[in-house]
Amino acid sequence: MASGADYTKQRVGADEGERVALSSMTGFARATGQDPRYQWTWEARSVNGRGLDVRCRVPPGFDALETIARTRVAERFGRGSFTIALTVERQPGQRRLAVNRALLDQVLEALRDVDIRGPVGPASLDGLLRLPGIVEPSDDESEEARDRRDAAIVGTLGETLAGLDLSRRREGERLAAILVTLLDAIGGHTAAAASSAAAQPEALRRRLAEALASALDARTGLAEERLAQEVALLVTRGSIREELDRLAAHTAELRSLVGGAERVGRKLGFLCQELHREANTLTSKSTDLELTRHGVGLKVAIDELREQVQNIE
Repeated sequence: MASGADYTKQRVGADEGERVALSSMTGFARATGQDPRYQWTWEARSVNGRGLDVRCRVPPGFDALETIARTRVAERFGRGSFTIALTVERQPGQRRLAVNRALLDQVLEALRDVDIRGPVGPASLDGLLRLPGIVEPSDDESEEARDRRDAAIVGTLGETLAGLDLSRRREGERLAAILVTLLDAIGGHTAAAASSAAAQPEALRRRLAEALASALDARTGLAEERLAQEVALLVTRGSIREELDRLAAHTAELRSLVGGAERVGRKLGFLCQELHREANTLTSKSTDLELTRHGVGLKVAIDELREQVQNIE
């Protein structure tokens, strides 16, 4: 039996030895096969999806293969929206036709009971043969031959899904490089924010000292000790040390996931949400223009990261 395995490998440009950890949800593969009577083609493609969604199309008479295809996809993949299609054709010279005599006799019997009036001629043979179902493909295969054929088609399905897997992993390799670049940018903004944050408490103290002096001049009746306590509390609340620590921790965890286990798309998405939360808090606490600039840079890089992560299985 000939197959399209070589074509599939050329299509995805990789072999089993080149697999990478991350897998994208986007990919395409195609493989063909044949036996003395038939030739067939499987095509498989996948795109992003929240869960696992499989759409399968097979020709009439091959319905049992649809269940097998759905099961094989579920066994191999965790997430994505899949479209699997099978086309089957008779080999040249192998196509035979047969007249459905039982249906033809029913049509002839029905015609005898019809009272034809007006300029309508009698039914012709070629007209009768064009009626749906009168002429059908002849299937003179034994059950054993059909089982062998179906087994061969399932074998080609396996080649197709292997090609799709490699295609998705190849795309995952490209995405991994993008994710590392974005994580580097996030790490750079976090480090720069940490440097800018050194001036944050002092800036808060200056502003609050001015407010304190103004309040004392106005003789508001507040005790100076109480005002000092409020100043200390506001300075503590203005600290972004915790946000910086969590940003660094989440970034490190993301790096380990990008270079490690498979099927980490949901974990990556969750950590991106946490990064965004910390960046928002950091920016809202900022009283320094430079710190605000790095906070905005963080949010931009995190948004780009989150968009790319949506493609990961």
